[in-house]
Amino acid sequence: MKLHTTPTQQYQTITGYETDSVEINAIVYQHSLIVLPEIKPMIWPVNSFAALTEASFEPVLAQQPDVVILGTGVKQQFVHPRLIQALTAKRIGVESMDSQAACRTYNILMAEGRKVALALIMEQA
Repeated sequence: MKLHTTPTQQYQTITGYETDSVEINAIVYQHSLIVLPEIKPMIWPVNSFAALTEASFEPVLAQQPDVVILGTGVKQQFVHPRLIQALTAKRIGVESMDSQAACRTYNILMAEGRKVALALIMEQA
């Protein structure tokens, strides 16, 4: 799916999404990522939703976003509150959704100037 461009090109904008890849500012990635508007996408060593641990969210917490959009793959899955306890203790909201919806939501919040992080799981076989 191609997404429409907006006047936010100086930021990390999701420009396309497939089930096995995501395109950020016309660069294709095929692994899990943490994406924030003003810094280069970071590799996120999470190969599946089932592999999530409390430690998985430490790189996101270090960035201190206002909200985290968790892209859980092809279908929406909800993370156990225990795994995101450190984020909620800092009043950082976490929203789980399928990865396509997560990419769209990230772009909207980023365009609004929100301090948003996208934690995107790309399932690895």
